[in-house]
Amino acid sequence: MNAPNQDHELYFKRAPIVPRSIRGAFRTFKNSILLLSFSVYFLLPWLPWSRPDAPAQAVMFDIPGRRYLIFNLTVYPQDIFWLAMLLFIAAAILFFITALAGRAFCGYFCFQTIWTDAFIWIENLLQGERPARLRLLREPWSAREKLIKVGLTKLIWLLLAFWTAMTFVLYFGYAPAQVVAFFTGQAAGAAYIAVGALTLSTYLAAGVLREHVCMFICPYGRFQSAMYDTETLTVHYDRARGEGERGRVSAKAGLRLLDERHQAGHGDCIDCNLCVQVCPVGIDIRNGLQYTCISCGLCVDACNTIMDKMNYPRGLVRYDSEVNLALPVPAKVKLDWKRLKVIGYGLAIVLMTAYLIYDILHKETFEYSVQQIRQPLYVMLSDGSIRNRYQIRLTNISGREETYTIDTKGLPANAVDLGNFHQVTIRNGKSVIIQASVRLEPETADRVKEFTFTIANSKGESVIAPAHFFTQTEK
Repeated sequence: MNAPNQDHELYFKRAPIVPRSIRGAFRTFKNSILLLSFSVYFLLPWLPWSRPDAPAQAVMFDIPGRRYLIFNLTVYPQDIFWLAMLLFIAAAILFFITALAGRAFCGYFCFQTIWTDAFIWIENLLQGERPARLRLLREPWSAREKLIKVGLTKLIWLLLAFWTAMTFVLYFGYAPAQVVAFFTGQAAGAAYIAVGALTLSTYLAAGVLREHVCMFICPYGRFQSAMYDTETLTVHYDRARGEGERGRVSAKAGLRLLDERHQAGHGDCIDCNLCVQVCPVGIDIRNGLQYTCISCGLCVDACNTIMDKMNYPRGLVRYDSEVNLALPVPAKVKLDWKRLKVIGYGLAIVLMTAYLIYDILHKETFEYSVQQIRQPLYVMLSDGSIRNRYQIRLTNISGREETYTIDTKGLPANAVDLGNFHQVTIRNGKSVIIQASVRLEPETADRVKEFTFTIANSKGESVIAPAHFFTQTEK
């Protein structure tokens, strides 16, 4: 048996990735998504929204009240089916986007990507461009410049992570009151635990782990290959054009012009490595499709910048499909959506979204249940009459206080005793239990086996609940 190679390293020390900033269409799009996401996330708890029975906050998760307030929509725990549909729609959208454009969700919309971009922007603002940051990495901590710049960077990262966590907590109560309570020590213990845990996790994910979250922690990068086709658009390096017959070479004397390079058998890639320097996960796209690539398109911006400076055609690195790149002369890039899988995802999204909207628009304003009290099933009174008892439960989910009227059909007059609850007023989100007693003479009871309760609100909306009357003649 051969001895193991002692020089072979099973694990390698993590080399920090210090991405260079770049300008271009994809960088602009990423910045726009970052700005929009931060605006929605951080400002939404402060958006006022008038409500008669709740704080004036547009979006609030009222855990004590067991309801979720989303603008004019009030969602209760019994509406969990909506959440199931939302999760299904979100998954279908993710699969749909992946089938069309690879890991575009990871590159532009993922929380990890957005917050990491924000942290890198702060780092670049305070420490300078990539060469300056690399120099700071090599300097000892005793250097005053490193201590100030890196220390200030980490402090601002920590503040951003803290406010990210604090904003999350603000969604679970009235934001102005929550802030005051938190900083005066009067908030619930869960608020301090949540802020502490989310501050730490945000700082670690966006400031320390970064690309390791995408490479080793997030499961999406592992199963995405099951959703890829040869027609899927993702970031590719045009190897035939970039390498030529004799491979890539730098733009040195005699190999600067495109004609000179082609005559010498070299491709269009001048081996500047800018595509590697801008990559947030540190890969070389020229090595082919890799599961760690998040399809952010920054290498496309970097390559196009160099192509423009060299007066070469753009698109050496671009969004393209494998089937198009395999052609002798690649055609114009286009989304190939005419595939059964893509059409299936799209159809599922449309149908489930339409059903969800329909279900929300036709949501009931109250819930009810009518149950017969079965212990005992019936009672024979001293005068020979028979009594059945029923329990009516009403829950108001209309969004405002409402009055309900309860009546019966199929029973003689004065046979029903509802106490004083023929009309009952219920606050929004609250429930009331009403005891109903039905008393019939034996000869009447033999004729009346079925009757109904009618429950109506002030808007004229009504429901009919069937009920059965039991007597001693029934088993």
